[in-house]
Amino acid sequence: MNLTKQQRRLAAKAGVILALIVGGVYAGFPVFWMAASSFKSNSEIFAYPPKIITKNFSFGAYSTILTDPVKVRFFTNSYVVSLSVCFLTLLVAILAAYAFSRFEFRFKKIINVIIVSVQAVPPITLLIPFFGLMVALHLYNTYAALILTYMVFTLPYAIIMMTGYFNTLPKELDEAVKLDGGSSLTALWRVLVPISVPGIVSVGIYTFMLSWNEYLFALTLTRTDDMRTVPIGIQLLMGQHSYMWNEMMAMSILGSVPVLLLFLFFQRYFIGGLTAGSVKG
Repeated sequence: MNLTKQQRRLAAKAGVILALIVGGVYAGFPVFWMAASSFKSNSEIFAYPPKIITKNFSFGAYSTILTDPVKVRFFTNSYVVSLSVCFLTLLVAILAAYAFSRFEFRFKKIINVIIVSVQAVPPITLLIPFFGLMVALHLYNTYAALILTYMVFTLPYAIIMMTGYFNTLPKELDEAVKLDGGSSLTALWRVLVPISVPGIVSVGIYTFMLSWNEYLFALTLTRTDDMRTVPIGIQLLMGQHSYMWNEMMAMSILGSVPVLLLFLFFQRYFIGGLTAGSVKG
């Protein structure tokens, strides 16, 4: 049976739609199950056969988390660390990227190679050296330990991305500012930064996500509950004899909200920033 060109297009379109639906269900069902479980009692989660939607809908797990000062502190710590890393990374990356994009200086290529090489190092290999360094500097179990450590891993990517973005902006913009009596920093903060919002937002979201979700260094470089972050707080719900699955699911949902909101509000900037730095116009 011979199909017309239009029929083949419709079949191809239907196949793509079907594949997207299957992929969406495959990716979304675990999140849906996590959300549904957060509204169940801990005993109901183990019911057999399992029930996807509970009849005894309850906010008990959320209430337990949000009224517990220790668990609320986990979220506070994550916000303090993630926002601090995001701000400091962007500040340093913007200045460094501007220098790499606009100026020629000694050892520029060597420094570039070092920045790229840092990304090739598996973070777990640096765990013990960072632990020893933070203890020696008396920063163990502090915000500074987490912030400085996370910046080691966020800065290389941020500098590379921002350098690529600045490379797409014509140097005539800088020259115009200098002709009006402005300095290089004036050109950077008054002209380049405002038109680089997509690149800055994409780097900021990546930095915030990495800091918010990081587990290994947060576990190693903190000791007390008042310094733990959300990923560690979720792990602490796994007791020796019982797991508080409903609270784990609820905390996971609450921990996903900040990143979800970032994507919802800054999606167009995020996508634009990722693509703009990949080519030089």
